[in-house]
Amino acid sequence: MLLNYIDIINVLSSVFVFNRDEPMLFNSGLFWILFLLFLPLYAMLKSRRKQMMLFVIAFSLFFFYKSSGMFFLLLVATSLFDWWVALFVDSSKNRFQRRLALTISLIFSLGILLFFKYSNFVIWNWNELVHGNFQPLDLIMPVGVSFYTFRTISYVVDVYKGKVQPIDDYIDYLFFLSYFPCLVAGPIVRARDFLPQMQENQPATREMIYGGLWLVMLGILKKAVFADYIAQYNNIAFGNPTGYTGFELLMAVLGFTMQIYCDFSGYSDIAIGLGSIMGFDLGINFNFPYRSLNVTEFWHRWHITLSTWLRDYVYIPLGGNRKGRVRQHINLMVTMLLGGLWHGAAWTFVVWGAGHGIALCVHKICKPWLDRIESTRPTRFLSWLLTFTFVAFLWIFFRASSFHAAGQIISGIFTDFEWAYLPVFIERRAVWCVMLAVIFALHFVPRHVWDNLRARFIDAPWWLKLVSFIILIQLVLQFASATVQPFLYSQF
Repeated sequence: MLLNYIDIINVLSSVFVFNRDEPMLFNSGLFWILFLLFLPLYAMLKSRRKQMMLFVIAFSLFFFYKSSGMFFLLLVATSLFDWWVALFVDSSKNRFQRRLALTISLIFSLGILLFFKYSNFVIWNWNELVHGNFQPLDLIMPVGVSFYTFRTISYVVDVYKGKVQPIDDYIDYLFFLSYFPCLVAGPIVRARDFLPQMQENQPATREMIYGGLWLVMLGILKKAVFADYIAQYNNIAFGNPTGYTGFELLMAVLGFTMQIYCDFSGYSDIAIGLGSIMGFDLGINFNFPYRSLNVTEFWHRWHITLSTWLRDYVYIPLGGNRKGRVRQHINLMVTMLLGGLWHGAAWTFVVWGAGHGIALCVHKICKPWLDRIESTRPTRFLSWLLTFTFVAFLWIFFRASSFHAAGQIISGIFTDFEWAYLPVFIERRAVWCVMLAVIFALHFVPRHVWDNLRARFIDAPWWLKLVSFIILIQLVLQFASATVQPFLYSQF
């Protein structure tokens, strides 16, 4: 009997105590158990706005605690400070005081982000520069700190510019900032899009609930089946590039190109789907980016909420395209360099961002001539091929652990490439190749086909939805890796 009590206590402690090695994310079984318990209570409280918000806040903060431990208090402190700053900025008539308050808010929010994300990066570079021996700090970066920091910055800036009315009730603002579907890895939903929905508090329609379920299932398929399975080979090849031929390294690059899309768009699908089930429209974050015919179009389709955030809060404030072509290109480069550094504290990410910045500048310079080229199937195919190849090439720097490793991969592809390895590779990694081909093919299914499938799922009888869900679970169990793999962007 005593042993049973101990077992019960151990189980409860695993549920309510933060485990650094097993943070709770959307692909953990514990989250889905808790969400299924959360949902009926949420539905009961939905019409009682204040009670519903307090309940969701409690669940969101617990979710953040299970993801990052006591750092959930940092989120609370940030929300409290920026809520007060926004009220002060709106009420003050003194221009200097308004600017000072905004500046302090930006320093506070960005200071937290810079400390946790870039302290060791600065220490490492300092050691390399002066041959110092400063030891790296033992820091745990709060999950999602980059995402909620950008959301709170956009709120304060929008209040300062008069684009959003400040929130009088702190509970409302904490609900917005801690809302768990978009807390860990986006989408970066802005206050001006979210607050009206929060204030209206409309019940979720049948289309929203089942449409959200469709997105959740699609996201799980992308992440837990496709991304996690093809990641197994990608990780091995990127971890030991000298042990593989150029053809095998090229396959790993193509594999990671599809892996990061399935991983991040899968998370976004789950987040947006959960929001829809709860009656909130969180927008769209990915729009088939690998269909793009140029790099500019790629950034209109990839991580849309980040690219528009960088445009509105970095590129345009720098001057955008209003101060001449040279200044526009400088602004583009600065924006993309910061975007690259936002993704990770390493120079490889800076190179990745710089590559995209250069490509955007080149495209804008060449656009007058490109627009004269007749749009035919061959020209569109060539445009797509060049864009896809360039994007996939830059993913090498995004994924590689160092410049040395990236150089080994690039060198291997160009100096040790033989098509003779193709049949052997397909034979040995048949399932991997099939998955890669399926992901690639599905990416080019017309948008209206996906919309029709979603509509048919919404209208399908309950037993067909259940069968679809059972098939999905079976696929997850069939292809699941030995351990739960974190979402890539939850680390940024």
